[in-house]
Amino acid sequence: MNLLALDTSTEYCSVALWRDAAVVQRDVHAGQRHSELLLGMVDEVLAEGGLALANLDAIAFGAGPGTFTGLRIGCGVVQGLAFGIDRPVVAVGTLLALAVSSGAARAICCLDARMHEVYFGAYERDGAAWRVVHEPALYAPADVPLLPGDGWTGCGSGFLAYGDVLTARYGATLATVLPHAHPEARHVAALAVDAYARGAAVPAERAAPFYLRDKVALKTHERAA
Repeated sequence: MNLLALDTSTEYCSVALWRDAAVVQRDVHAGQRHSELLLGMVDEVLAEGGLALANLDAIAFGAGPGTFTGLRIGCGVVQGLAFGIDRPVVAVGTLLALAVSSGAARAICCLDARMHEVYFGAYERDGAAWRVVHEPALYAPADVPLLPGDGWTGCGSGFLAYGDVLTARYGATLATVLPHAHPEARHVAALAVDAYARGAAVPAERAAPFYLRDKVALKTHERAA
C-alpha cells in the first residue's frame, strides 16, 4: 500500500508517505504558511520515499475539526493531487489522529477552536484499535464532558489555551497533559490505511472538510460581551 497523507488542521503542517508500512514524514510549525509549504513538503517525502504521485494507491488528509483555512487548504490540495492521478481520497478525523499522536492509552483531545471554545473528543485504545468514548463536538472549556475512570492524557492546543480550566474540570481524572501534541501525518496515514481496507475511500470530488461549526469569528457586540 502506497499512501500520501497530510494534515493542516492546526498551526503545524505535516506530510507523510506510507510505503508498505515504512513512513517518511515532514512536520513543521507553519503558523499560517501552509499553502506556501505544503506542495514542497509533498515533493520532499515522495523523493525520499522513491515514489512518484502515479505510484500512490490513495491520498489521505486530516479532515477536521481544526482551523477553517487550514482544512480548506488541505482538502483542496488533496483533491487536486487525487484528480491529477485518478486516485481516491481518505478523510481521517483530526481528533482521532491527535489521540494516536499522543501515544496515550486514553486520550482527551482538545484543539483550540478560538471564540472561547474547544474541539473536543475522547478516545480509548482497545488492543490495536481505538474506541470512541465521546464523538467530536464543540464546547466551552468549562463544559467539556466528564469521563469515566482515570489515567486519561489531555492533549492538544486546547490545553495550551485553556489549561487551567480544563485541568480543573478533570482533576484527578488526568494522568498527564501534552499541550503541544498535534495531529501528525504519519498517524493520519496509519488510520487511513485501515480505513481504506474497510472501503472508506471516496472519489476526490466527494472529499470535504469536517468543520463542526460554520462561524469563524465573534461579532463586535459578542466580543464586547
